[in-house]
Amino acid sequence: MSTPQLVVHRDKELMAQAAAARLITKVVDAQASRGSASVVLTGGRNGNGLLAALAAAPARDAVDWARLDVWWGDERFLPEGDPERNVTQARAALLDSVPLDPKRVHPMPASDGPYGGDVDTAADAYAAELARAAGPENHGAVPTFDVLMLGVGPDTHVASLFPELPGVRETERTVVGVHGAPKPPPTRVSLTLPAIRAAREVWLLAAGEDKAQAAQIALSGAGEIQAPAAGAYGRQRTLWLLDAAAASGLPRSLYPPASA
Repeated sequence: MSTPQLVVHRDKELMAQAAAARLITKVVDAQASRGSASVVLTGGRNGNGLLAALAAAPARDAVDWARLDVWWGDERFLPEGDPERNVTQARAALLDSVPLDPKRVHPMPASDGPYGGDVDTAADAYAAELARAAGPENHGAVPTFDVLMLGVGPDTHVASLFPELPGVRETERTVVGVHGAPKPPPTRVSLTLPAIRAAREVWLLAAGEDKAQAAQIALSGAGEIQAPAAGAYGRQRTLWLLDAAAASGLPRSLYPPASA
């Protein structure tokens, strides 16, 4: 478990640009040291904002996109191409404009895919795909992701792990089907906390006044069942990337003035 580090930016636009630059550096470094890199994307306005900033960054060409594995932390269990699906939004924001190897892009199953409307079987299939990608050096059922990004919801949910629901209590499986999510659509696929914690670095993104209470709760020692964001951390580093509005409820002692 790594202790959370906070970086606070003036506004959400600057946060997205700085996070994109940080991600480029991390991917390039991983590719230089290991030959390839792997990232886990998140949806929502902050996740998509980061991807759009990455698409606009001149330094994006430093990434060897053909040697990047792309995974997702969660997905809305909707038909392929639905505009609400995270993969659809990610393709529009970035993925369709960079030369990725299609075999290294791993979207979560859609509701009109080979598993039909069976979200639990779809979740098991994604878990199997992760397990196939994990090597002996990973010591587990998922690859050791270089960076796993998570948006933080106003209720402290991350991925599609919502407070008190069964998914956030899972300790064995790496992927679960989510039923009855309080945020529509109610049916989703999500990585679990054990899978999230396999990442070298976990980045939690929060921008806007509506995220201030969530950040305050998650960083105040709350339990992960009541505040899933509190249970999301990386093996080597846990980074909270916030704008000033989302950090407004936090004591300044948690982050250095230079990061404001």
